[in-house]
Amino acid sequence: MYVTPASFDSFGDRLTHDAAEAISRNWTTLLLNGLVLIVAGVLIFSIDWSVRSLATFIGALFIFEGIYAMVISGIDNRAANLVTGLLSVAAGIAIIVWPSVSLIVLGIFLGSWLIVVGTLTIAGAFAARGVLSEWWLLLLLGLVEVPLGVLALADPGATLAAIITVGGIWAVAIGATRIVLAFQLRNLPKEVDKANAAAASGGTATGQPAPTG
Repeated sequence: MYVTPASFDSFGDRLTHDAAEAISRNWTTLLLNGLVLIVAGVLIFSIDWSVRSLATFIGALFIFEGIYAMVISGIDNRAANLVTGLLSVAAGIAIIVWPSVSLIVLGIFLGSWLIVVGTLTIAGAFAARGVLSEWWLLLLLGLVEVPLGVLALADPGATLAAIITVGGIWAVAIGATRIVLAFQLRNLPKEVDKANAAAASGGTATGQPAPTG
């Protein structure tokens, strides 16, 4: 899930039921994305890759992530998602068609992409603090992606095993986090309704006395 600070500008200080419904509609797409990434991570770790075959596989993941970014709605800024998704697709195609792709090329593409996406996600997570109670899951996504990107760029031509480690950890960790977030989004409208009802009753819905003075 790609998020930016602009993703939440239209929600104001409190998430409405309609906004929560728009966000929660993404939960099945997010769940599918997480499952695919976990399967991809397991494959990365379990197959005896050549540089060419691994580059093709990671390029396909870039394309998959780019298409995913462009089709999700509600929680994200559409313009930012479109640009990020197109860049991800372009990077995936470039990796796949690159003549005689090397570990250096693969490491630079993978590391740069993870840093950019992770930074956007961290910024979006902090922007979502007043809107989403699960904003820390978005923060966790970014905090996993950025260090992995730095690791890939630190010595991109080191070994094939290093690229496999970075790619595999990213796919499994991000996939698992997105699955958790998907189920959180599924229940978001109910949680928003409860919070709004409690606020409307001055805190009595939660058993707390209404503020005085």
